[in-house]
Amino acid sequence: MPEDKKHPKRALDFFTQNIKPNLIEFERSRGVLIWLLALIIGFVAAYLAIVFRVLIGWVQIPWLGTSSERVFEAAINLPWYVILAAPTFGGLLVGLLLVFVMPGKRAYGVADVIEAQAIRNSRISLREGLSNALVSILSLGTGASAGREGPVVHLGASIASWLEDRFNFSKSARRTLLACGVAAAVSASFNVPLAGVVFAHEVILGHYALRAFVPIAISSALGAVIVRLHLGNFPAFIIPDYQISSHWEFPAFALLGLVCALVAILFQFMLMGTDRFARRFEIPLWQRPVIGGFLIGCIAIYFPQILGVGYDATDAALKQQFSLVLLLALLGLKALATSITLASRFGGGIFSPSLYLGAMTGGAFGMTLSMFFPLFASSQGLYAITGMGAVAACLLGAPLSTVLIAFELTGDYSVTIALLLAVSISISLHRAFLGQSYFHWQLNTRGLFLKGGPHRYILHTLLVKQFMTPLAKGENEKFNPDNEEHPPWISVSATIEQALRLFDKKGLDKLAVIDLADPEKIVGWAYKIDALHEYNQALIDAHVEHTQ
Repeated sequence: MPEDKKHPKRALDFFTQNIKPNLIEFERSRGVLIWLLALIIGFVAAYLAIVFRVLIGWVQIPWLGTSSERVFEAAINLPWYVILAAPTFGGLLVGLLLVFVMPGKRAYGVADVIEAQAIRNSRISLREGLSNALVSILSLGTGASAGREGPVVHLGASIASWLEDRFNFSKSARRTLLACGVAAAVSASFNVPLAGVVFAHEVILGHYALRAFVPIAISSALGAVIVRLHLGNFPAFIIPDYQISSHWEFPAFALLGLVCALVAILFQFMLMGTDRFARRFEIPLWQRPVIGGFLIGCIAIYFPQILGVGYDATDAALKQQFSLVLLLALLGLKALATSITLASRFGGGIFSPSLYLGAMTGGAFGMTLSMFFPLFASSQGLYAITGMGAVAACLLGAPLSTVLIAFELTGDYSVTIALLLAVSISISLHRAFLGQSYFHWQLNTRGLFLKGGPHRYILHTLLVKQFMTPLAKGENEKFNPDNEEHPPWISVSATIEQALRLFDKKGLDKLAVIDLADPEKIVGWAYKIDALHEYNQALIDAHVEHTQ
């Protein structure tokens, strides 16, 4: 064959063997549609984040006289009874919404998004997202001490879930689109597109996959662009120009990491303790946020810096406007106010409070250091931004995301190195003591254990009804425990872990499945071989998703 005819054939063979299979796989996975939906999700989530912020400002106007985020500066000039009444009355409104509107009788947040992608096929009701946003707007607008990012993340995820339901996507595609809503929400909240991408992978998906990266990046980038178009190219916090005075300071940043770990541990204990304390009292649901709002108002009369999201107080710490005594006081009181807020069922998250506590911790640490080493210590504002990342990383379980947030806020590589050192030490110590982030503690209280990896949550979330063999139509068999021919029974809602343990304990390959609503009736049979097949298939699916 002539040489000029061989080249087209070789090119055709190369296309057929190397390129065509990839194009077919991309088409089969509906990649173009996923990218298009990622654009839509980023667009909608960004505008919802803007509307959420605006509505919080509108709720503030009747009692603060301003829609600005400078809450404590406006509250300083108010009579004490207004400060006391605002969160109390807000608690009444929130309590009524919890009773009559909220499906789960509580506010939702990031932990619910993690739960949705883990066990609910990434499904979040749009009604949940919108009603939760309303509760959170009233909570934060009337002074409840919590963050706005958690509700916005949940709202963005609910929009993504609603769009997913319009199409028949695979589980992995649904998780990716859910993460798109989260990335856009974080990006729009802080104006940090890189951190939005990493947060969605690190916290929501729990893994990094190239297939998920592109649509998540599209949503996050579009979210940042829309916010910059409407609100300007300004980050959530305006960081003054700080420089590290000496490389001899890096041991101080390591020590700050240890201090931040201690603060994060104590704060998480306080969150857990107040939640358990509140559950001990059997009072009507609507009264819980009223009592909580009254307590928050009592603290705010003397320390209005704890009100609301707290961005203005965080800015003040970054700009060295607080004394050492005030920094330490706000550190403890903000932790207490946030714990009361969440325990009393107000809406909101812990993202902003963790940044607040980190800024107070770092600012106090930097001020103390400058007293003893004035020639080597950098500005306390530099330690404040480092403390923000170190405390937030522990509570959110997101070290890379918080480092990226600080980098995008400062644009200073040397500051990022200091933050990376502090974050790595703080999160290591926090995990050594508590073993989990605040979000995973919330999930553990619901009986959902995801920290151990895919195999662990599969054991706790895969149910007998998913692999059992139902009785044939018209077949009706009664369960008689005294009948030796009937093997031991297991509930239709039991987990696969319980089934495998029972198979092993009894030495059997078959179990009768009953519904606890009618325990005398057998509804199907559970076979050990089916249980093992379902478990292995779930592990394979999880591995494929995590590596592609």
